[in-house]
Amino acid sequence: MLEAGFWGLVGGAALIVGALAGLLVRVPFKVIGLVMAFGVGVLFSAVAFELTAEAYDRAGADAVVIGLFAGAVVFFLGDAVIDRYGGHRRKDPAGPQEDASGAALLLGALLDGIPESAAIGMSLIGGGGIGIPFVAAVFLSNVPEGVSATVGMKKKHSTAYILGMWVAVAVASGLAAMAGYAILGGAGDTAHAVVQSFAAGAILTMLTDTMVPEATKHADKTAGLVTALGFTCAFLLSMA
Repeated sequence: MLEAGFWGLVGGAALIVGALAGLLVRVPFKVIGLVMAFGVGVLFSAVAFELTAEAYDRAGADAVVIGLFAGAVVFFLGDAVIDRYGGHRRKDPAGPQEDASGAALLLGALLDGIPESAAIGMSLIGGGGIGIPFVAAVFLSNVPEGVSATVGMKKKHSTAYILGMWVAVAVASGLAAMAGYAILGGAGDTAHAVVQSFAAGAILTMLTDTMVPEATKHADKTAGLVTALGFTCAFLLSMA
């Protein structure tokens, strides 16, 4: 369980790396969009090959379909609540909505990151090693997320607040990975597959709702090419 927490913390720490880059370096919006597009492609690949395909092998189509749609619906509803308090543009480097509260931004970051971290913890169940391709995918996608959100937030919030928020999210990521391992450690294949697919559905909905719009907004049509590049790199890593 401690190992799961460590790897979840590693994935979450990428947000702090991105936040520091956003605070210390003047990054053009187009570069942020391109890097975010690469992260989108990486996570799409990880969802397909590290989560959904593995869940299907464990328990078949029924468990996968139930988990995917349950995860998508839960994320959609949670995101809708956060949007009402100004969290809709939480990953936009141009800045969040004017009425965005600090709590909405924090809860949005937690909602985005917890499914990924729980999936990291689940990858250790059964005595296998950590799913390095998935951890790498989470890390690579979290860096541009941290950069983008930080560049936008620093117009309204202090450096101390921003760094404190990302540290809290990184710690929560470690705890979510531990929870994913602890809760499913003794569960059967069907339960494991449903929860694994649940995480996949939540991540897919998060990508479409929060990352893809920002990537295409700031990188224009080039975002599609870079997304394909990210997908290809992550696919080759998962097949190695």
